[in-house]
Amino acid sequence: MTSRLAPFALRTLVIASAALLLGGCAATGAPGAESAVGVWEADAASHGAYLELAEDGTLSGTDGCNRLMGEWDQNGATVSFGPIASTMMACEGVETWLGGAISASVDGKIMTVLDDSGQSIGTLIAQ
Repeated sequence: MTSRLAPFALRTLVIASAALLLGGCAATGAPGAESAVGVWEADAASHGAYLELAEDGTLSGTDGCNRLMGEWDQNGATVSFGPIASTMMACEGVETWLGGAISASVDGKIMTVLDDSGQSIGTLIAQ
């Protein structure tokens, strides 16, 4: 009876190890690319704007006025944002550019945020 369980246990261990290894690769995008997982903040003039990119592909943050939530994905140095949901508060004197993020490029600790036309709308710094 134990001879039948040994191959099953070994096969299960190999499959579980492969899944963990592949999961680690997915979190960082492509080999050699730095993972975008973490908190990215705008400068002080942006009233506390930031994005937090979680390992599970969800994002949360604020544009300095409204709360933001959505999804993200990384392929190499390029980050793509799914639809970003936002509260709709009106805040006088606050530029709410971060809610218009469609994609971004990551270069070290700098994330350049792009709009739907591919134009840079701001930068965030890794914390």
